[in-house]
Amino acid sequence: MGNIVWLAVALLGASAVGGIALNRGESINAIWFITAAVCVYAIAYRFYAAWIAAKVLTLDETRATPAERFDNGRDFVPTNKWIVFGHHFAAIAGPGPLVGPTLAAQFGYLPGTLWILVGAVIGGCVQDMVTLFFSMRRDGRSLGQMARDELGPVGGFAALIGTFAIMIILIAVLGLVVVNAMKHSPWATSTVAATIPIAMIVGLYMRNIRPGRVLEGSLLGVILLLLAVVGGGWVDHNATLRALFDHEGLPLAWGVIAYGFAAAILPVWLLLAPRDYLSTFMKLGTVILLAIAIAILQPEIKMPALTQFIDGTGPIFGGTLFPFVFITIACGAISGFHALIASGTTPKLLANERDIRMIGYGGMALESFVAIMALIAATVLEPGVYFAINSPAGIVGKEAAAAVATISAWGFPVTVEQMASLAKQMGETTLFARTGGAPSLAVGMASIFGNAFGNGMLALWYHFAIMFEAVFILTTLDAGTRVGRFMLQDMLGNFWPKLGQTSWMPSVILTSGIVVGAWGYFLYIGVIDPNGGVNLLWPLFGIANQMLAAIALTLCVVVLYRMKRERYAFVAIAPTAWLYICTLTAAFEKIFHDDPRIGFLAHARKFAAAADRDQLLAPAKTLAEMQRVIFNDYVDATLCGIYVTLVLAMLGFAIRAIRAARAAQHVTTRETEDELHDLQPAGA
Repeated sequence: MGNIVWLAVALLGASAVGGIALNRGESINAIWFITAAVCVYAIAYRFYAAWIAAKVLTLDETRATPAERFDNGRDFVPTNKWIVFGHHFAAIAGPGPLVGPTLAAQFGYLPGTLWILVGAVIGGCVQDMVTLFFSMRRDGRSLGQMARDELGPVGGFAALIGTFAIMIILIAVLGLVVVNAMKHSPWATSTVAATIPIAMIVGLYMRNIRPGRVLEGSLLGVILLLLAVVGGGWVDHNATLRALFDHEGLPLAWGVIAYGFAAAILPVWLLLAPRDYLSTFMKLGTVILLAIAIAILQPEIKMPALTQFIDGTGPIFGGTLFPFVFITIACGAISGFHALIASGTTPKLLANERDIRMIGYGGMALESFVAIMALIAATVLEPGVYFAINSPAGIVGKEAAAAVATISAWGFPVTVEQMASLAKQMGETTLFARTGGAPSLAVGMASIFGNAFGNGMLALWYHFAIMFEAVFILTTLDAGTRVGRFMLQDMLGNFWPKLGQTSWMPSVILTSGIVVGAWGYFLYIGVIDPNGGVNLLWPLFGIANQMLAAIALTLCVVVLYRMKRERYAFVAIAPTAWLYICTLTAAFEKIFHDDPRIGFLAHARKFAAAADRDQLLAPAKTLAEMQRVIFNDYVDATLCGIYVTLVLAMLGFAIRAIRAARAAQHVTTRETEDELHDLQPAGA
């Protein structure tokens, strides 16, 4: 009976994926996307993940875990698997599965959908699960520590430097998405600002007022968050309060930078831990509610399967379908950031190895489902509306009339009146050029919620969605900053052991300041970028994140060889090879491509030539801005080159380690054969 059920699930999933892939010329219902996703994840979890657990990793539920062996009540704590799942999902689920699929929709709905489904089950879920297993088998070691153990001090140091440099860009883009969502939106800004004291109130409640009452604290936090959304509307309609929260991007960026520094040095129980609890409830609850709304409403997908922008002329970001759809989707299919969590706090909490499959593979599958929800929310919008929100003013024009004329000429009709009416419904003054993906995703979510549960509250739904996205992002931003501080302290501790002490406040303040200053700089150049920063930073974000995944999976391949599981190494080799192909291709294109909209150096040369003629190129308004753009291009090109160098160095060290492991295995085999030969009777 069970086989028949799974056969039916497989046939249903195949039909849904086939319908999505082959549909042309007619609109397709969003319910097919949910059906395809649920079936694909269910089949992959039931069979592929189970096979990896049993054959590749040979999970042993009787084996004592690091949480049990090193239980100290602080870092290593045996914890209920559902609580660990909530913590893990809250830590890994950042803006990637929300923003990446939204931006990639400029290619159409088909490429993103297929990669989210396929990439997750054979790449992202495998990386998370295998990394978690290896960390647990190595006493909960971090990715950098495992790299040192497996690749030697030089290879390990290269991996640590690469991981740290990549994290800087990841965190900067998280901040940029939040800033673009709050810019000139008092409702959104006040709501997001309220989440910080709310998290601290919940932290104090669970530590001092009602210790251990996690459910009570979480319910209190959720209620306060919902009140913050409603209160944001009151702020927006109060002239005095509105002025306090209506800001340009730069002041908001300074606020995000200050928040990141505070979050890195404050006690973890005061801000980080309660935000994890709150974000878990909000993330899972909102995703489930969105899926229910889509099932009730069954909206039609308005975006075509493929757009003309697959040739690299897209307004949101430059670059052809390959490799940039894979780079842009990023965390929705596979995320290197997850490897830091899977080798960070999570392996120190699990009380049984059998839960690795649920936490590692299942947690990533759920995040991939979030990406499908985001893609649906983006593609149910009229394409003209989608491009009006996401296209930078420097591409389509600063005036509303110019923007709609440009977008309509692409074959996606939209009017000024349509955009004005939509902005009014959402409680905003304008939705033009609200780049970053978050605003358009919020509009799509609000439209779905409104049509399913009541159109009279569109503004409330929109700002609830903004708050939902901000909770996703800030959780990862503050956790990432703290992880970055730990990594920097680990590196500096090699030169002065005192700096490696995470409890020594001078070291905490110094390293936090360095980390925040580094990602704060890239946030700054993204905010002042005339094109909104996303075109500048998101491709670099995607490349960096996928390179980090390549580093993690490369390490997994090495460990499989060292464990004499080379016949199963293909589970990690296949996604690793694809990541190297995609990321190196994208990196070389971003550095050397002749198209100024794609290549950093080509863009710098174009602006430099114009500056020499005292000519201003849109959207720069002054020669100083021209020089700033040129400088930023060279910085990005240099950083991209550093990433390529580090990831290739990592590959070289990994190949050497694999060859050494195979040689050692060959020697062991020969010695065993010689011993067996010596035991044979004379004359045998």
